[in-house]
Amino acid sequence: MWKRDEAVKPAGTQPAPAAPVAPTPVTHAPPAPQPESRRIERDVVNIGKSVVIKGELNGSEDLTIEGHVEGKIELKDHILTIGPNGKIKAQVFAKSVIVLGEVNGNVTASEKVDIRDGGSVDGDIVSPRVAIAEGAHFRGSVDMQRRAPQGAQIAQGAQPRPAGQAAASQPQPAAQIAQGVR
Repeated sequence: MWKRDEAVKPAGTQPAPAAPVAPTPVTHAPPAPQPESRRIERDVVNIGKSVVIKGELNGSEDLTIEGHVEGKIELKDHILTIGPNGKIKAQVFAKSVIVLGEVNGNVTASEKVDIRDGGSVDGDIVSPRVAIAEGAHFRGSVDMQRRAPQGAQIAQGAQPRPAGQAAASQPQPAAQIAQGVR
């Protein structure tokens, strides 16, 4: 701002010349990184309410379905969200499945199945973690057995055994076997 006192200076004093200033080049800074929630939204694919898919659906991105899908859905390493308007009649395989709409068919998830309020699943669920909200509908069976890695049994000293073979290899007396048969 201009001040009158500075504009009128005594004649004997002259201000020192200012040092020359080199112009600085204008550079455009890269855009600031987006917050984590925004970045995740870009990686999600949406299937709208009016879309109908019949057949096999595979992908390597998170997926939200608001439309109708019949057949098979496979997102092994990603999250599948069935929106409130989504109607699925398919076998589902994903890392995590969130159900807000309707699913008719078996659901297999390597991490978690979450049936939220208003969501409906008619079919069997196989997942180590299952959450069913109050107000959700579920009809089927749940298998929450975790699958051990291939080398885990051998590393712990246990020998893998064929299916149907008893854990103890000691023979049982015939009287005990006969009692169990009756």
